[in-house]
Parts: sequence; C-alpha cells; structure tokens
Amino acid sequence: MASLWSPPVTQEADLTGQLFISLLNPGIGLLFAGAFFLMWLNRRERYIAYAAGAYVATACAFLIQDLAPVLPMELQRLPANAGFLLTGVLFAAAIIQRYGLPVPWRAMALTAAASLAVFVWFLLGRPSIEGRIYSISLGTGIVALMVVRALWPIDKPHLIDRLLFWVAALCAANLIVRPIVILTFSGGFADYQGFQQSVYWTTVQFSQAMVSVMAAISLMVAVAVDMLAELRAEAQADPLSGLLNRRGFEATANAALRRCDGDGRVAALLIADLDHFKRVNDRYGHAVGDAIITAFGEIVRREGPADMIAGRIGGEEFAVLIPGAGITAARQLAEAIRAGLSATCAGRIPPALTPTASFGLAASTPGAGLSALLRQADQALYDAKRAGRDRVRAFAAPAPAPPLSASA
Repeated sequence: MASLWSPPVTQEADLTGQLFISLLNPGIGLLFAGAFFLMWLNRRERYIAYAAGAYVATACAFLIQDLAPVLPMELQRLPANAGFLLTGVLFAAAIIQRYGLPVPWRAMALTAAASLAVFVWFLLGRPSIEGRIYSISLGTGIVALMVVRALWPIDKPHLIDRLLFWVAALCAANLIVRPIVILTFSGGFADYQGFQQSVYWTTVQFSQAMVSVMAAISLMVAVAVDMLAELRAEAQADPLSGLLNRRGFEATANAALRRCDGDGRVAALLIADLDHFKRVNDRYGHAVGDAIITAFGEIVRREGPADMIAGRIGGEEFAVLIPGAGITAARQLAEAIRAGLSATCAGRIPPALTPTASFGLAASTPGAGLSALLRQADQALYDAKRAGRDRVRAFAAPAPAPPLSASA
C-alpha cells in the first residue's frame, strides 16, 4: 500500500511567506502613492497630494510595524500607529477636499491625538495589545465617519460620488466593527508573536489591502472624472467672454429645453448683437473689441439668474436661455445688460466710444426645439436693428389667417 507523504514545512518557507504578507500593504501603499503623485504633477490639486501623502504614510507605518527592529518597550509601535492615524486623516482630507468642503482639521487632529494618547497608555502604562488595537482602530474609524458625515448632505450626481461615500462608510465599518467582532470571539493575545500569528492580524493584512485598493481606485476614478469634466468645460468655453462657446451653448441649452418641456415649463431666449462691432475693430483695434466682449460677458454673468445658460455664439453675437422664464423676465435682463454695458466697459476702452447692443427675445412653445427658438429670437433681433439698434424687441408670432368664407 502506497504511503501518503508530504514534505515538512520549513522555517525558511514560513519566513518567506510571512515576509511576503508583511510587504503586501507597504507595496500597495507605495504603488498608489506614486500613482497619485504623478496625477498631482499633472493636475496640481491639493486633494490629490493628500491622497499621495496618505499612501506614503500607510506604507511607512506597515514597514515600521512589521520589519523595523524591536526597540525597548516596543516603542517602534508608536511611530507605526501614528502613521496609521496620519493615513486616515490625510485620506479623509483628500475626499472632503475633492468636494470643496471645509476639512475638519481640528476635529481630526484632536481625535488622532486622543487615540494616540490612549495607545501610549496601553503601550507603556498598562500594556495591552487589545487596548492598543481598539485605540487606533476606533480613532481612524471616527475619522472615516467624519467623511461620511461631510458627504451625507451633498448631492451625489455621479456614480463615483456615491461610490466614494460608500467606500468611506466601508472603511469606518472595517475599522470599528471588525476589531470588536473578531476580538470578542477569538480572545486576547499573550504576546506580540501570538498576535502576528492570529486570525485578527491576518484579517488586518488582507482586509486593509482590499480596502486600500478599493479606496485608491475610487479616488483615481474621481480624479479622472474631474479631469474629463475640466477638459469638457474648456472645450465648451469661450475664454474671452467667460461664457460658453456655440457648441457648449447648444448642447447645454438643448438639454435644458428638453427638461423644461418634460416638466411643462416655459423658457425664454435672448439674443444680443454688439452694434457696429466691425467698425469698432477697424477704428480702435481688436484689443478694444476684445475688451467690449469681455465686459459683455461680465455683465451677463452679473445680471443673469443662476440657472441661465449663456454663450457667445458668434464673433459679436451672444445668446442667453432662461429656463422657467417668460418674455417679461427676458426683457428685464436684456434692458439691464443694455443699460449697463457702457459703464461696465468704462476704463477699458477710449472714453469717446460708447458701445451698444441690440436684443431679440423669444419664448418657447411646447415641443419646439432650440433651432426654432433661435430663429424667432434672430428675427426679433433684426427688427431691433431695423428700428435703429440699441434696443430690445420680442418675437411676435404672425396672426393666424382668417378662415375662408364659404361660397354660396
């Protein structure tokens, strides 16, 4: 009968496996730190730098925890766990800063300081591995909950926004619930060697690796989404006026009109044309013409409602769509722009030059698209020009033809 035999597990194999596990989290941390650093070099956003710093901190913390030489009274644990706390603080700051929210630095610093103070007590005053675990895990978990609290009330329009929120919630659960559950069922540790060989430390190594990867990938996707949005905004923006260009205006206005139509709301369109603009350029130069365009964009942004869609759709032609508004609101905006244009240009153009603009208005009808609305507003604009320029005209639909009388 053949005997079953398996080779003995050598001490060298044990050490190799343990070393591999010990290098797993530092390797992941340094990899993501490098990736975020390269992103920061390209984008120079503060929250990306915070993320890079967080992964440097976690890599250093794991290296000190697992590979640093043992100091008297295990004092090497102090910088290692300070690194874990710093990781939580910096990553929390990265997510919160990404949304332009105020980072609760003071609350996070106080939480980290209290957590570290309790850790020192359980390290030097009343040594307890379990006490040290709870002090650091609960401290970093509370910091993660600060992210959940900060993101809870804000809108999350994209999938990545919701994912970042749930990643923060998962981090908090992993840091708070996991230690309580595992230590309750597995018991304590007689010494640090037993701790490193425990189920708890194995779950720390692998769960932390998984959460780190998930958090890093989520934030990287968020960075990519921000970069795409920035590129899209640049592609749709007119740098001179600060408004949308024609492509950006048409795309945004069409979407707004569809929403208005679906909600049963009206919308008003304003078209403006700078009077005698070619003559201004020929006589005073393009720098003066550019100054007038810049001033026109400024007064539109200043006087217009927050939900308007405004764009420069031609060399000296502008369009403003006001969702939920009628001709009266459009006329008020047009008159405010017309009356304030000269004052807005003051100091930028020759005093003898008084720029003016003509305006055409139109109101949407159910089912009518942007093209039809532009044609109507354009017709009203030509009426304003024919009437002498520097005035506002609204489109008037032609009266329906009278019905033909029946012949006897």
